Amino acid sequence: MELTRSLRQYPLENIIHDTVRDEPADYGKNKSDFSSIKKFKALKRIPLSGLMDLKIDYAFKQLFGIEKNKQITIVFLNEFLQKTGRDPIKDITFINIEAGGEYIDDKQSRLDVLVLTTAGEKINVEIQFTDQYNMIKRSIYYWSGVYRSQLRSGMGYDELSDVISINLLNFNIFDQTERFHTMHHLFEDEEQFKLTGVMEFHYIEMPKLLKAWKEDQLDPWNDVLARWLLLLGMIDHRNKKFYEDIYRELEEIAMEDKTLQKAFHNWEELSMTPEQYLAYESRLKHILDEEAAKREAELRAQEAEKDGMERGMKRGMKRGIEQGMERGEEKAKKSIAQRLLSDGTEIQYVMNITGLSKEEVLEIQKDIAE
Repeated sequence: MELTRSLRQYPLENIIHDTVRDEPADYGKNKSDFSSIKKFKALKRIPLSGLMDLKIDYAFKQLFGIEKNKQITIVFLNEFLQKTGRDPIKDITFINIEAGGEYIDDKQSRLDVLVLTTAGEKINVEIQFTDQYNMIKRSIYYWSGVYRSQLRSGMGYDELSDVISINLLNFNIFDQTERFHTMHHLFEDEEQFKLTGVMEFHYIEMPKLLKAWKEDQLDPWNDVLARWLLLLGMIDHRNKKFYEDIYRELEEIAMEDKTLQKAFHNWEELSMTPEQYLAYESRLKHILDEEAAKREAELRAQEAEKDGMERGMKRGMKRGIEQGMERGEEKAKKSIAQRLLSDGTEIQYVMNITGLSKEEVLEIQKDIAE
């Protein structure tokens, strides 16, 4: 596919390396300490541009959501749990999370990674590349489903285990803080005591993480969570940015961190497997196409609204404005639906993008066929 060729053949010297700081900060490590150690190369066979972007859900699940990489997942999750004083995980079981179709963009969406710890806690990790949903309500919806699913016949409510929701976002959602990692529980309004520990939410905002890196505010040598999050943020295929300075820093850390070293190795293997890369590429293309279609729909709706308002104002009638806007929006929606259907897009996807009913979409499809 064209995208594969562009990613594979993009010369390393032509890559837009977003070097966000000239050299790593001194975290108390004497770099000469490593001089006697044989230089470790995190990537042995492919350049940075050939790695999958781990912010794409497919790639994330292949590295953090499968049995053979369980130890990597445990280390990653433990860094979240220790932030809220929970006991470290000793072992996890991956729970079957198939729920309907593979990538249905609505309430039936499947969970990304769901694990059960030896302590009985359930941890749901969601990674969201595009800001097109109400992520807070969506994460609460997913949390409630996992929590409710535990209850079996004859089971008491006190037997329900804690559910921890970890949300990795490729966009910002909180204007109230510059912190890239926020943690949320239920607290009493006046005295701020915790109501319960069964509900716990973590939100990671990747743009804020990279901003903190640029401003030399991160210490990946001593902050293991920052270390793993920088791994997720290192590759940006959408914008063709590959953070070589982050790579060099993590590569040096990996000389001591064997789990990080294993993650680099498995990430490289994953990215070099043709079948896996083809599936990743297909998912990336779908996401980018969806973003483009949504943006086009928004622009057409804005143009239609403007056109309708101008015509209505000329008539000097409020009803004229409303009708013009309605007709313009409807025309734009049907135009987009016609284009998507002509390209072979599924009816459900066209409905999601345009907001048209199934009957309206089927009517447009019928007109095309005729």
